[in-house]
Amino acid sequence: MTQTQVTWIEGSVVEEEVHMSIVEISQATRAPEDLIMAWVSEGVLSPAGSSPEDWRFSGDSLKRAKTAAHLTHDLELNTPGVALALDLLEEITRLRSQLLRANLG
Repeated sequence: MTQTQVTWIEGSVVEEEVHMSIVEISQATRAPEDLIMAWVSEGVLSPAGSSPEDWRFSGDSLKRAKTAAHLTHDLELNTPGVALALDLLEEITRLRSQLLRANLG
């Protein structure tokens, strides 16, 4: 008998030109609006607009917010910890890209 291994991959494609309100990003990330506001205060997210009612979040912000929500829920990181972890993850990605370019050149 032959065994078959099935791998499930989950993902989403988000256009960078998408502009979401705080309510929409809260629903998409399953994070409460007050947590979204804390992330904005800490610099985790940088929406366009001057107040929470006017804020508009891009597709990149949605990806970052989803990662922040996972860090908050799964690792129980506080808001400053989430900000630091996201900065470090971005630095790792940047350095890996730099190494890849150096190895290909």
